[in-house]
Formats: sequence, C-alpha cells, structure tokens
Amino acid sequence: MQNKKLTDNIYYVGADDKTIDLFEGQYIVPNGISYNSYVIMDEKITVMDTVDKRATDEWFKNLEEVLGGKEPAYLVVLHMEPDHAANIEKFLDKYKNAKVVSNPKTFNMIPQFFEHLDLEGRKVVVNEGEELSLGEHSLTFIMAPMVHWPEVMVAYEKKDKILFSADGFGKFGALDTDEPWDCEARRYYINIVGKYGAQVQALLKKAATLDIQKIYPLHGPMLTENLGHYIEKYDIWSSYRPENEGIFIAYASVYGHTKAVAEKLKEVLEAKGAPKVFIADLARDDMAEAVEDAFRYDRLVLASITYDAGIFPVMESFIAHLKSKNYQNRKVGFIENGSWAPIAAKKMRAELEGLKDITFMNNVVSIKSAMKDADVKQIEALADELLA
Repeated sequence: MQNKKLTDNIYYVGADDKTIDLFEGQYIVPNGISYNSYVIMDEKITVMDTVDKRATDEWFKNLEEVLGGKEPAYLVVLHMEPDHAANIEKFLDKYKNAKVVSNPKTFNMIPQFFEHLDLEGRKVVVNEGEELSLGEHSLTFIMAPMVHWPEVMVAYEKKDKILFSADGFGKFGALDTDEPWDCEARRYYINIVGKYGAQVQALLKKAATLDIQKIYPLHGPMLTENLGHYIEKYDIWSSYRPENEGIFIAYASVYGHTKAVAEKLKEVLEAKGAPKVFIADLARDDMAEAVEDAFRYDRLVLASITYDAGIFPVMESFIAHLKSKNYQNRKVGFIENGSWAPIAAKKMRAELEGLKDITFMNNVVSIKSAMKDADVKQIEALADELLA
C-alpha cells in the first residue's frame, strides 16, 4: 500500500513488512505487519511518525512522492518504539528545517536511541490538551502513558475528526491481508498492550469526549466505519471482561498421557452441552494465540505433567504470560499428572493465587502416569463444576 490518499489532504506513506519472522522478537506474524505513517499536507506540512528501519527506503520513497519537493515543517512523534521511531535522525538530517513535535517524556527518551542527534532549536514541546495549528488542520495532543510505553500520546485532528491512535487499535498483518480485524487485533492487544488495561480505560474516557470519525493506528488498517465495534472490543479487553463464554484447555504433555486427559475433558464437556471448548498444546501451538484465548473466554483449564518436582516449562511460561498481562476475572480448573508425586496442580494454583477475581474449581483431576477408567469420574466432576 503506497501513497494512499486518505482525505483531501492526508496521505498514507507507511509500508508493509512481509519478510519479518518475529514481531518484537517473539510474536509470529504469518501475514506480516504494517508500519503506518501519515502526511498532512497543509500550510505546515506534518509527518505523523516514521517507520521501522526494515522499511526505511520504502518510507522515504513514499514520503518524497507525496511531498513533491515541498519541505515538511513538523515530525510528530507519538511513540518512541523503534518500529515507529527508527528514522527520526535520518528524517531530520534530510529535512533540515523540520521540527520535532512531542511531549517531555519523548524528548527525554530520544537521546537513548540517538546519542548524537542535536535537537537544539528543533523541539516543539506539547502537553496534555495543547493544540498545534497546521493551517486548515490542527492537532490536539492527548497523553496516553503506558499505552504501552510511558511517553505515548495520541493526536486528534479536528477538521477530519481523526484520532491518530499510536499503538492503540493496532493489528498484526500487512495492510493487504484479507482477514477479520478482531482476531489479530485481539492477539496484538492482549500480548502487547494487555498489561495496561487501566491506562487504556483512561484513554478511552478521554477519547469519548471527542467527535471521532476515523481512527488511524500505527499498525493495521485505518478504521473509518463501524467505530463502535472497535471501541467496544477495546473496552472489553482493557477491562479484563471475558469476551465470550467458553472453556479453553491448555495442556503440556510429554508422552501424550496428559494430552489424552485434556482431550477427554473436551469430549465430556461437549457431551454435557458445552457450546464452545477449545484446546491448545502449549509446546506446539502459538503461545501468543494461547494467551489471547485465555483472555477471550471465561473459563480456563490448565493441564500439566509434574516435572522436576514442579510444572512443565512451557506451562510455566504460559502462566508467566498470563500473570504479566494481569489475567483476572475468570474460572480456572486444573489437571495434573505425575508417575510418583503429582503436584503440578498445587504449583499452578500457587502461581495464580495472587491474581484478581480468580475462582478456582474445587475438583482437581489428578492422574498417575496414564488415564484409567476410574479417572473419568474425576474428569466428569471437573466438567460439571465448570458448567455449573
């Protein structure tokens, strides 16, 4: 997607990256990622953020085509993460008269990335609620600390009623990817922003006072229709409410015996009328998607072997991800397996006990080595409690 004209005077100059293997060094992105950047053509031409270094050449090419030989007056920096800010120094070297517009926290952070960048005389410092006139357009700046870095802000463009939302409302996937927004936006939000639900709620309250007709994020598609749907999803995700009724079973198995118990629980639940039951192998399935599903549904079952007198490593990692993203307000059940001392359930529960509003199931399925006929009663008891 190159140089798309979004409004009479606002252009998209970002780039798709389909060669990246892991976003932020850990998230699988089978359909790539977009690095979004925008240009407002006005009396004072304004560029909204740069892009990742992986897309530097394409970005400058797109930018030059839109500028048509004109000089930008401002570079607005909403977020200093390198996938958006990598080209600040190159931009300022190329456009000698351009100034950087951002807040004090950003200007404190810039030298951490660009040791030799001299911003003397080139800073425009903005704070909460301050407005910058560009001519026909103006930008009002709203601080959004910890959504998801401390220096983040968003900008509201009054003429076309656009919220430039930084990483908010972002999504995995290149812009030419034909897929529903919800799934990859949810996986993006839960894993990247999810820890900071209270801060997202604060930003949503500020945004509710504005007449927003379009949302332009730094990743993913520009949102121009049905904004209520996207805002509702963000409200659900950031308040840690389950999005759907359903039971997610996450298991860690070595020789397949614990997997068999997890699959038997799924079978029993469905036989008892559970409408939605999902299962994941934590050693093989995408960890970020498993974390997403744990937050999406209202009930979770953790199934792990006992390993080195503790929890199997991939289950430890999964639980650590849940804790780091403030997992809460769910029902949780346990399945454990051990050949001589099954204690995984006790260990898993201990890891989760400090979390907010977690209801633990009383019935724990405890298997020794392989599932026996008699163990099915335990599985049925857990299923009944989960469905109660």
